Amino acid sequence: MPEPLLIADVPWLLYRSYFALPKSIAGADGRPVNALLGVVNALLAALEARPSRAVLACFGAEQARYRVEAFPPYHAHRDPMPADLAEQWARAPALLASFAWSVIDAEELEADDAMGSYAQAEERAGGRALLLTADRDLYQAVSERVAVLEMGKGGVFAELGPEQVLERYSIAPAQVPDFIALRGDPSDGLPGAPGIGAKTAATLLRRYGTLEALLEEAERQCAETVIGAPKGTSELRPRVAAALHENAELLRTFKHVATLVEIEAPRPPDRATDFATGAEVARKIGMKRLAERLEGLASSGG
Repeated sequence: MPEPLLIADVPWLLYRSYFALPKSIAGADGRPVNALLGVVNALLAALEARPSRAVLACFGAEQARYRVEAFPPYHAHRDPMPADLAEQWARAPALLASFAWSVIDAEELEADDAMGSYAQAEERAGGRALLLTADRDLYQAVSERVAVLEMGKGGVFAELGPEQVLERYSIAPAQVPDFIALRGDPSDGLPGAPGIGAKTAATLLRRYGTLEALLEEAERQCAETVIGAPKGTSELRPRVAAALHENAELLRTFKHVATLVEIEAPRPPDRATDFATGAEVARKIGMKRLAERLEGLASSGG
């Protein structure tokens, strides 16, 4: 099997590192570098666990404009980015690029959209891709050649392929946007269908396949109820059918919001990590211990 393309969700890594590591970790200028340090350490750990042909570091908007326009409460509950995290966010592309890692910005779209697009491009070219993220939206990109690389405690990594998505949610990866629409996603501010939880959402999708087919059945059942059709002509419970029918357009919007957008994604070339240049940049920033570690990796050939 060829070595995979490692595709990193840098916004998630930055937030994760910022809140997990002490703010007292500062650079030469006294400014915090805890988020930057955490991102680099996470990527180095991932590369050690899963040697890869190249690294693609993905950035993007905190919320895509079209998603907010479609559903204004999308991400509205989230606190503004802390100022010292925003500063590290702005410095991250240059630091990551110094390792010879490709850096991609989805601009008005989100990092998830870029990650899914590059994973598809890698798959079409006959390669494999690992998505380093904790965002469950990206489960929809999982296939026989694309897996989510999950970071566990103690530096343990696990790959989530189609079978693992099925075990976790009882649905196929392609049904993830439908599942999110029905169950909701509190982290994104999507409430889902009233009274429908994860178990019911999965059961309905296994039976009907897609949100669209499910909504068509709910509409048919509600129409039969109005005209007095005999009971028992549908497998949907009346309460569920009513909830789906009354919220049909909103649920379609939720699926639209939850579906990744494909962007142009040229396949990155093979690139070995440049530990020496990464060490130079880390030392300039003031991350002495990281620089020493990278210098050791450079001298030993990684």
